Amino acid sequence: MHEMSLAEGIIELVEDTARRENAARVGLVVLEIGQLSSVEPEALRFCFDVVTKGGIADGAALEIVAVPGAGWCMPCGATVPISERYGACPICGSHQVQPTAGTEMRVREIAIE
Repeated sequence: MHEMSLAEGIIELVEDTARRENAARVGLVVLEIGQLSSVEPEALRFCFDVVTKGGIADGAALEIVAVPGAGWCMPCGATVPISERYGACPICGSHQVQPTAGTEMRVREIAIE
């Protein structure tokens, strides 16, 4: 389960930020997770709860914002919504669609006290 290593990386970034800002506690972490990122949001949520235990972010709320997938179709030149990598273009049917959105995972916001 790679979500555990992702959660560990997230909490490291969150704790470093909290220390730098002299925060007593982290109350909220907002993540953007792309639909094409191969990250299972519920597994990440579980792992986040595990890695925050006993630290400055213990009990912090985790908000996950889903980022829809989009891609650029090479043959027809259209930017189209996609729900899977290597899927067909809904306009021309080509499988030459390069993802342009939905592959990311980023910390968008950290609320500290």
